[in-house]
Amino acid sequence: MEDFVHLHVHTHYSILDGQSKISHLVDKAVENGMKGMAITDHGVMYGIKEFTDYCNNINKQRKKEGLNPFKPIIGCEMYVAHHHKEDKVKENGDNSGYHLIVLAKNYQGYKNLIKLVSRSWVDGYYYRPRTDRYDLEAYHEGLIVCSACIAGEVPSKVLKGDIKGAREACQWYHNLFGDDYYLELQRHEVKDPSILANRDTFPLQQKANKELIQFAKEYGIKLVCTNDCHFEDKETAEAHDHLLCLATGKDLDDPNRLRYTKQEWFKTREEMNDIFSDIPEALSNTLEILNKVEVYSIEHGPIMPNFPIPESFGTEADIRRNFSQEDLLKEFSSDENGEKTLPRDEGMKKIEALGGWDKVYRIKFEAEYLSKLAYDGAKTHYGNPIPENVREHINFELHVMKTMGFPGYFLIVQDFINAARNDLGVMVGPGRGSAAGSVVAYCLGITKIDPLKYDLLFERFLNPDRVNLPDIDTDFDDDGRGKVLRWVMDKYGHENCAHIITYASMATKNSIKDVARVEKLPLERSNFLCKAIPDRLPDGMKMNLTNAIKCTPELREAESSADLRERNTIKYARMLEGTIRGTGIHACGFIICRDPISDWVPVSTADDPDFPGLKTAVTQYDGHVIESTGLIKMDFLGLKTLSELKEAVKVVKQTTGKEVDLDNIPIDDELTYQLYQEGRTIGTFQFESAGMQKYLRELHPTVFEDLIAMNALYRPGPMDYIPDFIKRKNDPSLVTYDIPCMEKYLKDTYGITVYQEQVMLLSRQLASFTRGESDALRKAMGKKKKAIVDAMKPKFLKQGEANGHSPKILEKIWGDWEKFASYAFNKSHATCYSWVAYQTAYMKAHYPAEYMAALMTRRFSQITEITKLMEECKSMGISTLGPDVNESYSRFGVNEKGEIRFGLSAIKGMGESAAAAIVSEREKKGPYKTIFDFAERVDFCAVNRKAFESLALSGGFDGFGIRREQYFGANTKGELFLDTLVKYGQLYQAEQAEAQNSLFGGEDAVDIATPPVPEGTEWSTIEKLNRERDLVGIYLSAHPLDDYRIVLNNICNTHCSEIDDKEALSKKEEIVMGGIVTAVKSKFTKTGKPCGFVTIEDFEGSGELAFFGEDWGRWRGMLSEGCAVFITGKCVQRYRDSNYYDFKVSDIQYLQTVKDERIEKITIDVDSEALDETIVNDINTIVADKPGKAALFFQVHDRKNHNIVLLRAKDLLITIPNKLIELVESNPDMNYHIN
Repeated sequence: MEDFVHLHVHTHYSILDGQSKISHLVDKAVENGMKGMAITDHGVMYGIKEFTDYCNNINKQRKKEGLNPFKPIIGCEMYVAHHHKEDKVKENGDNSGYHLIVLAKNYQGYKNLIKLVSRSWVDGYYYRPRTDRYDLEAYHEGLIVCSACIAGEVPSKVLKGDIKGAREACQWYHNLFGDDYYLELQRHEVKDPSILANRDTFPLQQKANKELIQFAKEYGIKLVCTNDCHFEDKETAEAHDHLLCLATGKDLDDPNRLRYTKQEWFKTREEMNDIFSDIPEALSNTLEILNKVEVYSIEHGPIMPNFPIPESFGTEADIRRNFSQEDLLKEFSSDENGEKTLPRDEGMKKIEALGGWDKVYRIKFEAEYLSKLAYDGAKTHYGNPIPENVREHINFELHVMKTMGFPGYFLIVQDFINAARNDLGVMVGPGRGSAAGSVVAYCLGITKIDPLKYDLLFERFLNPDRVNLPDIDTDFDDDGRGKVLRWVMDKYGHENCAHIITYASMATKNSIKDVARVEKLPLERSNFLCKAIPDRLPDGMKMNLTNAIKCTPELREAESSADLRERNTIKYARMLEGTIRGTGIHACGFIICRDPISDWVPVSTADDPDFPGLKTAVTQYDGHVIESTGLIKMDFLGLKTLSELKEAVKVVKQTTGKEVDLDNIPIDDELTYQLYQEGRTIGTFQFESAGMQKYLRELHPTVFEDLIAMNALYRPGPMDYIPDFIKRKNDPSLVTYDIPCMEKYLKDTYGITVYQEQVMLLSRQLASFTRGESDALRKAMGKKKKAIVDAMKPKFLKQGEANGHSPKILEKIWGDWEKFASYAFNKSHATCYSWVAYQTAYMKAHYPAEYMAALMTRRFSQITEITKLMEECKSMGISTLGPDVNESYSRFGVNEKGEIRFGLSAIKGMGESAAAAIVSEREKKGPYKTIFDFAERVDFCAVNRKAFESLALSGGFDGFGIRREQYFGANTKGELFLDTLVKYGQLYQAEQAEAQNSLFGGEDAVDIATPPVPEGTEWSTIEKLNRERDLVGIYLSAHPLDDYRIVLNNICNTHCSEIDDKEALSKKEEIVMGGIVTAVKSKFTKTGKPCGFVTIEDFEGSGELAFFGEDWGRWRGMLSEGCAVFITGKCVQRYRDSNYYDFKVSDIQYLQTVKDERIEKITIDVDSEALDETIVNDINTIVADKPGKAALFFQVHDRKNHNIVLLRAKDLLITIPNKLIELVESNPDMNYHIN
């Protein structure tokens, strides 16, 4: 038997074309005795890092066992353009390319392969990434190429009868690559007659192979055989077939769909010998290629970008003159005080690890400049002279940054953060994560929180005992993040920057949905299987389909279902689960390199998330592995809260003229803490959930440290400690410390360990742990690494006892830490985000209307959010009014009365330029006096007829005293008033311009009659409100259900938004709901029966009801759009022991009918002391002229004498108006009940 290795292998990184997981392939190859293998995914190198990492781990074990290493071959199946890669004319065949297997023989070959693949994406992408002969010539060194499958250039031309072209291509590749060019043979014969597969491929392969063997003899080119593997083994062929259906959007039974031969599995050496026994050299030559491939690493130390230091500071040459290598050796191998110098050989190892002397001189230069900036900042923050303790911290941190090789990193970060704040007008967060523990970061302006004030630790960020890359995450306002990235790319070079790729894989539920679609399993059955999968599996079991089946009876039943489609769905979903099915861009990760990214890792392209319509470079290795290649990752996050704060500051300036400096608001503001104490946190950051509001009211926070602690504790796990925390806060006698000296670090949290930093500080204080050891302890406890924790315990006990502490108490402390440390939170992060939260609360407390208006502007696309915010405004006594051309700004704003006005640009059909033009004219020349004054002054280049119509319908012109419908009334000529108004304004402005240019003209010369305002047909309230909602997205001036609020709140037991959860509704004896019909779809079922789908909406949201057959015929007449209906029904099982439920309607009535007939009386409860003439007059005014069928009663409570008097409004029957309900609900001393 000839030895053999696979050289043409597709993994699941050949997206939706390959099924194989890398680990499974390597394991299979190793088990079969193969000495190595290649992976060659289509046009990409996505899986290469995972491949080499997995092989490295395998080889560590093989080395222990005395076995030879398993050799990974890095490759790619590339597409070679028919012409130039820059040509992109579909008619010329540029949307395709010839296949070519390209393998890296050595590190130079790897670098060239990276270049080829990157250029194929950046310059050659057209339907697929394409290289061309010009690039292959430029980057051929160190590469081995094979002619590929029958889609390769040589076999493809053979099959087309172009033997001359095939020979030319064969000679061209042979001339370029010499003995590193191989002709590739494949044989995919389908021998099993029962298999439904592609049987046309094998004859074509045989035809091509015949010529390839002849070319090999003629030109002295060696042959190799491959299997073009796309799936792991014979048994996964059908799963792969399902994957192809997903890729092409076809059904499994489509006769015209793409099919493979189902022979493309990862065959064993024995299987390949059976197929190619007649050409043994084609097998053995695969080993020749394997032996040509050198062993090399694609990992690299940090490749730090060079920060451009101003020449005024000095140059690197100055550093080289002023410091000898001996000077730097001592500096880099000693501590921050020049003491504890390492032995010379260890010092030299450190120099080498940093990249050698040239690199060390650069680091020294950057470190000197960083030191200057840090101490300048320290003088600003801490005063001059700088306090000694601050100087010690800065000195220590700068030394760690320098000796780890990272000063350039900090220079770059402070540079783009300061540019964002000072030059780009972007709001930057106060810090995020562990970086807030750095005093140097604070002095540089990277963070805004003083770490010394809050006991935040640098070692939590950079541990001097272990080299790990710094990781500074920075929050920018949503709109500004893209600006900052563009600034960075402009400064450091676009080719030196890239986003980081992400891979989307088929999760458990998605794999079922995908396979079910291909199998044509009914959608309701597919949804049932997905819903059967629990969100979490018991006993900490890993979520996957295999485990879910073990835990879920419904899935086990499906696995053995009588329905073949259902059985297959489970079977193949299990095989395909975890398969890559798409790529994306990391939400925040960004690479800045000193060289073009494609010098180090392959690059692809994707749509730029910040600049629609543009492409951006993306690394082909993801964030889990990218740093091991040496690339420096920085996280640029968009935080919507910063955008909201920025908008709020703008609205305050617009309304009051005040400039709010959020970085310098008082930390002890009384109004802000009052807001927290009352739990009025809706719309604030981090603290707005109902549970958090409840705890805040109990805690009664009085200092910023209370907020930090609550932010850290309010998570699953530590949440259990909140009641104890609150008790201790409110009763200081409960606060105790195991050892008195622990008070120093536990005082702010009332004796409870809340933060990881507290564990670190106390381990140093009690047991003299070093900075590095305390961080190692924090990490081990947090990640539940029991072996490391157990190994550190004796040292803690021994050194703690040596410091005079009781062993018994030390044991207790350690036990407490072990229990809580895995829950303990990063205090640096909690502090930073609590500060952002405090800023939002401060704005809400001091500028409530402006702040809420800003939130509405930023969240306008989320209707549920807008509704919630409007409810909050109502509870705050702030009115939210519709648009008005005399009060609205472009965005939501606040008028002189403190009411929020809808933004003009948020009206559909308006646009930003129209809104800006209206506001600009108003600010220049004052409010618009009449609708004709508006038409005379507004800029018609920006405000067109459509804008006029949108303003009229949305209520923007209501302030002029003309009803909305009048704008759509017609004159005697049949012209709409809206049209005559626009024409009037245009004519007026034209005449005015002409008069001003005239020799005798002037403004008085313009005298055009204003068009008459027609009376118009009056619209119903519902019609008016529906038109309003169409334009602004919500009901603003009123709600069509307002008059029926009393029915919805007092008789109904179900909200429309609950309709979908039929299982929960089935537990109700009777379902009663009401709402307005907003959409109706009338259709026919597949069997020809009529059916209807009705969307019904109430104050809380909407839901859809389905009606079939006779039910639809019975009720459709009452379910027209705009009808306010009252529905009763029940949720019942479709059939016995079924998890399917149907909503059966038993009755539908109009809400007005229910209000008239079901509400017999309303009783208003009122406190006698609150009952005065004003309230009586208000009620009288409201119920006057509202005749109906309901009696009105008053139940007066005399608290002093403990009497209750029931009074009836004599001879008064009313239809209960919504204004009466609003009056009662707005008065804390009143409430009501019905019947």
